[in-house]
Amino acid sequence: MIEYFYSAHSAYAYIGSSRLMEIARVANCPILHKPMDLRRVVEITGPGPTNSLTPARRAYFSGREIERWAEMRSAPVMEGFPTHHSKDIMLPNCMLIAAILNGINVDQLAHSMLEAHWRDDADLSDHETLARLGAKVDINPEPLLAAALLPEVQAVYAHNTEEAIERSVFGSPTYFVDGDMFYGQDHLELVERAMVQPFSGKWPKNTT
Repeated sequence: MIEYFYSAHSAYAYIGSSRLMEIARVANCPILHKPMDLRRVVEITGPGPTNSLTPARRAYFSGREIERWAEMRSAPVMEGFPTHHSKDIMLPNCMLIAAILNGINVDQLAHSMLEAHWRDDADLSDHETLARLGAKVDINPEPLLAAALLPEVQAVYAHNTEEAIERSVFGSPTYFVDGDMFYGQDHLELVERAMVQPFSGKWPKNTT
């Protein structure tokens, strides 16, 4: 099983999404989706909020790196930054969780959200947009959008977020294979190798 911590609006989760699904398919291994509140996680375990980076670092990590990796992974992206990127990210993440709790495979739904946001400038905080994306992958969206606001779904969202913090997840996407953490879609080839032959050593290392 591949544990997959991410947010539905994450650029690098989108760029790695198709490759992740390919790796899981070849390995005949399910993906355990764990949508999380990325902004809270990054504030605690990462370098801080993205908007706190210097303009030069932001231009590199949230600009040029996205362009290059998008080309490398054949994952087309829009020019510039998504218009609605700073809006609330709870609804799409919790729609995914609601689907998971209903036994629905969300591989394609998650990919559809990520792709729409970064390729088509979609507003993932918009109910109508999410309904359209659900229908696009043959999932009935309305019950999931309604369930996204329920306490039991919100509780899973909070749990995923706290689990990510406890396990030192730095950002989105982060993958775990048998407890070994791989941060960033640029490590998917290592994930692929770990599915066949685990790496020596263990994570986390004792840093005290």
